[in-house]
Amino acid sequence: MIRYKKADTEKELKQILALQQQNLKGSISAKEGKDEGFVTVHHDFDLLLRMNNICPHIIAKDNDEVIGYALCMHPQFGDEIDVLKPMFDELKLHSTSFKIEKFLVMGQVCIDKGYRRQGIFRKLYEKMKEEVIPPFNCIITEVDQNNLRSLRAHLGIGFKQLSTYHSGGINWELIALF
Repeated sequence: MIRYKKADTEKELKQILALQQQNLKGSISAKEGKDEGFVTVHHDFDLLLRMNNICPHIIAKDNDEVIGYALCMHPQFGDEIDVLKPMFDELKLHSTSFKIEKFLVMGQVCIDKGYRRQGIFRKLYEKMKEEVIPPFNCIITEVDQNNLRSLRAHLGIGFKQLSTYHSGGINWELIALF
């Protein structure tokens, strides 16, 4: 039975990193990336732990194995991941018009290949909303426009497009879940 919870052990954080490594854009074929989606950012254990200490990551577990995760990233970490810095700049441009007052960044979401298409993506976000709203009024993330599977999944559960911008050779969709 799959259960959803906050990450609270080093073992769970290491399992998140292992799942991340298996699904990085550079670790999979172009066809698999197009069909199944991919993750962009590689975290190290120290950063993942520090992020978790401020706002615990949401995980899906089957028995003792992490089979999905949604990383919680407090905005205070905005300067620590180079690929995300432009997202924070873009967000500053739009925060007033979209009434974004206090947000949390969903730093990355990933589901193990053997567990996809079972509603885990949606349930991770439901658990995340339950845990972080309030005190945050929305969850922000960005999706590479070439990651159509992820973009469709996010829009399908209620994310709204804030803007599209170009950074690092990639067109990004900045999106929010209120």
